[in-house]
Amino acid sequence: MTQRAYNFNAGPSALPLEVLENAQQQLVNFRNSGMSIMEMSHRSAIFDEVHNEAIALLKKLYAIPENYEVLFLQGGASLQFTMVPMNFLQADKKASYVLSGSWSEKAFKEAKLFGTPVEAASTKENKYRNIPALTDIQFNEDDAYVHITSNNTIYGTQWKEFPETGHVPLVADMSSDILSKPVDVSKFGIIYAGAQKNLGPSGVTVVIIRKDLLEKANNEIPTMLKYTTHADGNSLYNTPPTFGIYMLGEVLKWVEAKGGVEAVAKLNEAKAQVIYDAIDNSNGFYKGHATPESRSLMNITFRVADEELEKQFLGEAKAAGFIGLNGHRSVGGCRASTYNAVPLETCEALRDFMVAFQQKHQ
Repeated sequence: MTQRAYNFNAGPSALPLEVLENAQQQLVNFRNSGMSIMEMSHRSAIFDEVHNEAIALLKKLYAIPENYEVLFLQGGASLQFTMVPMNFLQADKKASYVLSGSWSEKAFKEAKLFGTPVEAASTKENKYRNIPALTDIQFNEDDAYVHITSNNTIYGTQWKEFPETGHVPLVADMSSDILSKPVDVSKFGIIYAGAQKNLGPSGVTVVIIRKDLLEKANNEIPTMLKYTTHADGNSLYNTPPTFGIYMLGEVLKWVEAKGGVEAVAKLNEAKAQVIYDAIDNSNGFYKGHATPESRSLMNITFRVADEELEKQFLGEAKAAGFIGLNGHRSVGGCRASTYNAVPLETCEALRDFMVAFQQKHQ
């Protein structure tokens, strides 16, 4: 096999090699069915088992309480930007949105189509270099919900603790850090996440939603956009992304084998520290975007001090097998996405490359 790339892609992103190899072995003849899982009916007994195994394992790993539903949907987090307000933001109500980056801005924009979203806090004036302080977040007791984005892929910031919102449901887009560290799910009304960062391939969206909210959801909307439709049908109202759900289940098994979310979190901290140390010890040759207290463990954003050197850095890194280090097209710079499946050795290789590049060009 050709040597695997050092994959720092922001999404779709790295998958565990063991999971890929296992899927490769089962691809043509899944569980002695004579078919690939991509060929079989989503109503079949085999897929039903795969589907329910994945739901059960996610509940176990994330300690999801019994009063929550786990849904497997499609459309990515971008469709959730619409589904959340469509289901829960009435025309005469307000919802509070904390703006911490581009994706929260997009969610805020979509909410305007259905009700009145208000800005609960924002760090835009600081170029989204930090997460708002909890004391700066302003919301009302009669808000439909409070919305946050737990990790900001473009700017490399991440919430370290979450706001207490009382009886107002807290809604979180966790697309880029779900399952990367333990989370008290009971603090949230809704958690949603595209799978393509930490959970599996693109095409599956996970929604964790408190059951009492389903009873309050708007029923005067299209059937496919109702959370109740998918909860009532165990996410099988229409044909689901069967291969993606299978792969998600295999990634969850991998997380369990690693020791669960707590063990993965410790590894993620170690991985990120390796690269942050290279930035911090560079005497300004590399400059991190996020303030230290808001640094993400999933997306490490930085610049090379000299613009021409930065282009050279990215070019030489690509030639050396480092993939996906370019920053988001909207901000430029460099970004290393160190999701769950990125090995520690890959982060150490990047550290070594960064140190060697600095020594050569400083």
